[in-house]
Amino acid sequence: MERAGLAAASVAVAMIGDRGGSVLVLAGPGNNGGDAFVVARRLRESFFDVAVVFAGEVAKMPADAADAHRAFIDGGGTTLSDVPGRWRGALIVDGLFGIGLTRPLSQRYAGQVDYANASGIPILALDIPSGIGADTGVAHGPAICAHKTATFIALKPGLLTGDGVDRCGTVSVHSLGLEADLEAPATGHRLDWKSLAADLPAVLGRSLRNVHKGTFGTLAIVGGADGMVGAPLLAARAALLLGAGKIRVGFAAKQSPAVDWRQPELMLRSVHAVVAAGADVIVCGPGLGTSSEATELVARVTRERVPLVLDADALNALAADGKLAVAVAKREAPTIATPHPSEAARLLGSTTAAVQADRLGAAQTLCERLHATVVLKGAGSVLAHPDGTWDINASGNAGLASAGTGDVLSGFLGAFLAQGIDAKTSLRLAVCLHGAAADRCVEQGRGPVGLTASELAPAARELLNSRD
Repeated sequence: MERAGLAAASVAVAMIGDRGGSVLVLAGPGNNGGDAFVVARRLRESFFDVAVVFAGEVAKMPADAADAHRAFIDGGGTTLSDVPGRWRGALIVDGLFGIGLTRPLSQRYAGQVDYANASGIPILALDIPSGIGADTGVAHGPAICAHKTATFIALKPGLLTGDGVDRCGTVSVHSLGLEADLEAPATGHRLDWKSLAADLPAVLGRSLRNVHKGTFGTLAIVGGADGMVGAPLLAARAALLLGAGKIRVGFAAKQSPAVDWRQPELMLRSVHAVVAAGADVIVCGPGLGTSSEATELVARVTRERVPLVLDADALNALAADGKLAVAVAKREAPTIATPHPSEAARLLGSTTAAVQADRLGAAQTLCERLHATVVLKGAGSVLAHPDGTWDINASGNAGLASAGTGDVLSGFLGAFLAQGIDAKTSLRLAVCLHGAAADRCVEQGRGPVGLTASELAPAARELLNSRD
């Protein structure tokens, strides 16, 4: 607790900077409140004017937190029972509730949260913004909207997904010197493009010259019912720009294009012709529709002994046909499923709200049921792998909330799988690069407002080749 408080106090000092001013510390009744008291004491020792609001009972605090409270009082500090009406200062420290919160705040603490959020003053959250579930990212009613969060020992899933991504601000991780105590390797990881780009699979570097288009795989993309032929085209164009050797696009529509004049390298045929021709990898679902013919097509590609990406309407077919879902679970070749929350809810026989209430749990359950590598898309996309590990993606922005971006992601996946990259690595690369491409577009002035799916693949190709 002393180390946590000292680390957070240093962040607080940096946030205040040369402006000076007083600090308001909101201290809760548990260990998070203990951290807050250490921060308050350390700031007072550095000659800051500190006001502490504490509405708990010292006798009911955990031992360490009570000791921190006592040290603060013994050092000359005092507490207020409620927020001061006309206080104005440089910083508010949120030390109300930490990682153990799983319910809405009581009225007293909710009022303190509302006060802090409405103040317009920068807020530093300790460990996690109060009101946010550390394991889920769900806001349990009113929740602190922090400018920075100093989290301790390691990242928490709730900082990276769901409501947490918009509430935590900039996150700094403070190990508190406990690295040597962490014997078991972490099962969960935060994905960022800079880290992944530093260790890309060799095939993506194109370091060998004695290669041909077959070296980089044949990809089949099937979907595109009437009125939705653009979906598989978006996926195919994206796959082409990310290195797939040959791409066949199969359309379910009665009337479909014979050539893609924007990308004439693509081979366009009927879905049945493309499946019959065979491929190294199949992406099934973009714009496929929900007809009985679509379900039959999903059943057919499920029997193919090649890596398979199931997206969009292919997932809806699984949700509607239990036998089909069982067939997918029995596949020996790798399967990747890419549901958004509503599709995940249908697959689980649940609700979208329930999925969003435990995004990590939902992804892991789907992974187990389908024996597939799964990404639950959304803010902080959650990846679950059959080996029991999981990831949360940190790249991307609100520009991805537009039509067709999921089709582009499925194209990225198909491209990486076609080049012989395993399912787990393909999913991690594709999801993180997808978000990083959106970030690059925004950096270059294209978005987030009005960012289109078609702009993602060129930006991704640029990132892939530059290793930025």
